[in-house]
Amino acid sequence: MARLDAHEEAALAELEAWRLKIARPPGPMDRAARNMQATVNNLIPEQLHRAITKVIEGLTRTILTGSDLTTAKPLQNASFGAREGLVRQRIAAYRTMAAAEGGVAGAGGFLLAAADFPVLIGFKIKLLFEIAALYGHDGESWNERLYILSIFQLAFSNADHRQAVLQTLETWDTTPHPASPKDFDWRTFQQQYRDYIDLAKLAQLIPVIGAPVGAFVNFRLLDQLGVVAMNAYRLRWLRERG
Repeated sequence: MARLDAHEEAALAELEAWRLKIARPPGPMDRAARNMQATVNNLIPEQLHRAITKVIEGLTRTILTGSDLTTAKPLQNASFGAREGLVRQRIAAYRTMAAAEGGVAGAGGFLLAAADFPVLIGFKIKLLFEIAALYGHDGESWNERLYILSIFQLAFSNADHRQAVLQTLETWDTTPHPASPKDFDWRTFQQQYRDYIDLAKLAQLIPVIGAPVGAFVNFRLLDQLGVVAMNAYRLRWLRERG
């Protein structure tokens, strides 16, 4: 195994702690959240359910086939520490943008809260493609887009599904993957994401508290996605290091 520098050693320790957290079996809180989700699904207007489903289907297809997603060429000839410094800056920038947008949407009632979903998804997609480039990967490639989609699933799924996705990432090079967009199971993807986000975003529809809740939830969701993405790319980096 190649010798790791100080930053790589620290990243490895963070990665191992994160992997243990993801691999932890579902506990009482997870089960309570699943039960609450059933109640939440009955409270959310059907109009919003349909809008979310349509947006998420579009998201899946956009990640897999969109031609205007990549914002930068893969970063070359940079140390691992330098890459992660830049990644943290981008996560912080997107957290701030998402929080500001969520606060405005939360103050505007149902219609603006519904409109917040595609905007928030757009932030998440752009962040993931920028992170991929900073770690030196080409978002134009089919394989990389599947990896990005797996990161998205890992960040926003229930505990059982997260474990399955993590195992896929850990064995990425030896695991079969969809050969084309028509082979991708977008229905499972959208259901996992919708159920996860519905619970987090419901309070944004409540008058008075919608604005601060929207800002806080969007901030946390972008932060969570950033943490998952960093650790997913650490898996690859350290695996390539031997």
